[in-house]
Amino acid sequence: MTTGAPTPSTRKRSRLRTFAPLGVAAWLVLEIWLLILVAREAGGLTVLALLAGAAVLGAAVVKRAGRRAFAVLSETLQRPADGAAPSVDRGARGNGFLMLAGVLLMLPGLISDVAGLLLLVPPVREALGGYAERALDRRVGDALRQARIHRPDGKVVQGEVIRDDEPPRGASPPAPR
Repeated sequence: MTTGAPTPSTRKRSRLRTFAPLGVAAWLVLEIWLLILVAREAGGLTVLALLAGAAVLGAAVVKRAGRRAFAVLSETLQRPADGAAPSVDRGARGNGFLMLAGVLLMLPGLISDVAGLLLLVPPVREALGGYAERALDRRVGDALRQARIHRPDGKVVQGEVIRDDEPPRGASPPAPR
């Protein structure tokens, strides 16, 4: 039975899936090379102390971000469902990047430690958060615009996403109650 879907051998791999393993391997080699250079200059115990301190700091950051995320979640769940806007403070918005910073600090390596320390700086975190939000909106928006409905007979019917918060095209706004 043929479904029309391409076979795995004819499907093209995305560039990310092609080059991600090479990027990870290059990053690991660079981390090890940098650790060897620093250990040669400063000593092995100094590098060990740096790595241990970064791991402890990373664990503390992950713990703090996890507590903040749990507090926001419990506040959200305890709020009455009257449609009121959430009262989440601005600092609780970047918990994902704080968690990433902690994980990067816990990874052994100096480059990951520098990246984790950079993510602890609030302006850097806010700039990356804005960039990630715009990229996600662009990707999700494209996916919603290209929404298609697959019928059982295999035909593809072009669809349109209709949001509940927007009136249909050409319709007058509802009268106030």
